Amino acid sequence: MQRICVIGGSRYFGKLLVERLQAVGHQVTVLNRGSARPPTGVEHLVVDRNDEAALVAALGSRTFDAVVDQVCYTPVQAAIAARAFAGRTRRYVMTSTIEVYDPATAALATVPAGTPVPEGTVDPATWLVPTDLPWHDEAYLKAHYAEGKRQAEALFTRADGFEFASVRSAHVLGGGAQEFTGRLAHYTERIAQGDDIAVHAKALPTVFIHHEELADLLQWAATATDFTGPVNACSDGLLDVRDLVAIVAAHTGREPAYRTVAAGGTASPFSFDRHYAMSNTRAKQLGFTFSRTADWLPGAVAEALTASAVPAA
Repeated sequence: MQRICVIGGSRYFGKLLVERLQAVGHQVTVLNRGSARPPTGVEHLVVDRNDEAALVAALGSRTFDAVVDQVCYTPVQAAIAARAFAGRTRRYVMTSTIEVYDPATAALATVPAGTPVPEGTVDPATWLVPTDLPWHDEAYLKAHYAEGKRQAEALFTRADGFEFASVRSAHVLGGGAQEFTGRLAHYTERIAQGDDIAVHAKALPTVFIHHEELADLLQWAATATDFTGPVNACSDGLLDVRDLVAIVAAHTGREPAYRTVAAGGTASPFSFDRHYAMSNTRAKQLGFTFSRTADWLPGAVAEALTASAVPAA
């Protein structure tokens, strides 16, 4: 049994992570603002992580074997957590994102199209963390999501007091209504209704991960391994937007209609005109086994159709 603190953990794969940690006998504490109660038997600390004094007071004398931070979006939040948990935990795991590799959001080393992007493309040990950016501004934060994650990783990497690892998640799907972003529902609903799908002329492939697989990987990263630094989390197999649409169309029995957007235009979710599909080689070398996207995606599509009450073929 280990003592695990999950920051966030109120929905989707974070909620599932809490349930799975508890199921295998770990002592789990969930720390969030109280939007949802954790399962019975899980300790619940209701506090705003952005309030450092309140966070320290809520933690009291507690210590943990590992912390899994599901909701860190800025270096300011990372700095507060680094101070609050220094000496309280052996290991700190932050959920990060594939978006850190998006070449549209930062000047990154070029990775040839068709070559999966490795972790070293964004090295948090060398990433700059300016201190004068307006991370308190919601509009700025939304527009700089990828940079916020990069800088949060950088801040934790330089912190003392615990081992740090980041899990850079691919696009998460599965779970029907639990998948709160609505990106898969965008396709199931539009195709079923005969609406067109906006795509780039030369849409490039990307990577995905099932929400259950991501929960498993986060549990592994927190409790069953001691790697540090970033690790990419994606199921095996690249898919582009037309591959995704084909699977949805097969379930709805409708022929998809496409609309090509101009260069720089806004397309449907998962249609990309830039390359940043990740490599999962490091996670495999460390001992994690991934599923294949092609094996679970049809089931995720079926769940999305059921959740939106769209009839399947």
